[in-house]
Amino acid sequence: MKKLLLAIALLVPSLLSNVALAAGSSVPLDKADYDLTDKASLQNGARIFMNYCLGCHQQQYQRYSRTFEDLGIPADLGQEYLQFTGEKVTDYITTPMPQDAAATWFGAPPPDLTLVARVRGADWLYTYLRTFYVDDSKTFGVNNLVFPNVGMPHVLQELQGTPRIAYEDALIDGEMVPQYVGIKSDGNGELSPDEYDKAILDLVNYLEYTGEPSRLSSEKIGKGVLVFILIFFVFAYLLKKDYWRDVKK
Repeated sequence: MKKLLLAIALLVPSLLSNVALAAGSSVPLDKADYDLTDKASLQNGARIFMNYCLGCHQQQYQRYSRTFEDLGIPADLGQEYLQFTGEKVTDYITTPMPQDAAATWFGAPPPDLTLVARVRGADWLYTYLRTFYVDDSKTFGVNNLVFPNVGMPHVLQELQGTPRIAYEDALIDGEMVPQYVGIKSDGNGELSPDEYDKAILDLVNYLEYTGEPSRLSSEKIGKGVLVFILIFFVFAYLLKKDYWRDVKK
């Protein structure tokens, strides 16, 4: 029995490592320096999500009312500019796309994005949304470096422009060899490359927020609790010294 448990203990980490490698990506991830205290960034991220993502994806665990309140958006303005299918302000953020039809069109229903930042991580999302590129062999005409063979269109292409993999010749062992240098837009998007990166960072910031809406308040409470524990420890220590002073007598 001990030998069996030891074998399992040695085997499980190896299996988990293999699974992680299979599910992960070899593309280095860019750092997403998001800021949950930046209301302007969060508001713009919400706008981008509602306009470009909500047509397919939903956030069925997040209410419009909670989003508007936390992001400092007046309810009437939120309903006018961020709600497009007549939902109530107290409703959850759901997509109008029928899920059965979506499964037929895309091969599987588009995933709910309420918790996607907690599952994938901000750096993964930030890099993923900036590494679509033209691939005519794919159904939607695009592929992705971080998520190869992704089954979705590049819905933000009108903002970025048409992205293509860029190469530059480099001298290697006496020969000029094409080397990958990144993904570059054709410049026909509504945003410049820097503006597009900022827009994606705002979207990631918003997705980080929906993954844990109470994060900032929880951190604030946690700091208060630590201060209380520290003060309590000081008084408890002084009380202990005073108590044992009488005991030793």
